[in-house]
Amino acid sequence: MTEEQFYEFCLANRDLRIERSASGEVIVMPPAFSDTGNRNFNIALQLGSWSELDGTGLGFDSSAGFTLPNGATRSPDAAWIKLERWNALTEKQKASFAPICPDFVIELRSASDTVSSLQKKMEEYIANGTLLGWLIDRQNRQVYIYRPYREPEILNAPETISGDPELPGFVLVMAKIW
Repeated sequence: MTEEQFYEFCLANRDLRIERSASGEVIVMPPAFSDTGNRNFNIALQLGSWSELDGTGLGFDSSAGFTLPNGATRSPDAAWIKLERWNALTEKQKASFAPICPDFVIELRSASDTVSSLQKKMEEYIANGTLLGWLIDRQNRQVYIYRPYREPEILNAPETISGDPELPGFVLVMAKIW
């Protein structure tokens, strides 16, 4: 499916969670279960609060889609983009699936996700320019931290996760996420 066809398909199916792989394969996902939706909300709330205070970038929730340099269109559960990178986009680009890879992404594993599929997605984000990515696996109470040119770091049942140095001062409190 081309980028234009994908855009039209998404407009016609606004209630679905839809992504597109780099090869053009359309991936339709079920809506998040209520408990996952609440946890995603708490993640977005914490990231959004920090982003407003910090002022150096913009936060996005799981409804935002981004077209990565490899052609994939992805919707991380939460994302953050440096303001100067976002402002370099045209208004038309911002009003669609912006052609930009977020600087920071969070993926929260839901009951329908496999760890391996989310790990591949995190590797894709990093390969396309993400500087920091967190894969939160609630079932195993683990957090995988991704950075370019490093093996993922695994935290077991952390109470907090720090975004330093990429997101100075951002700390995600895990109490409402677990």
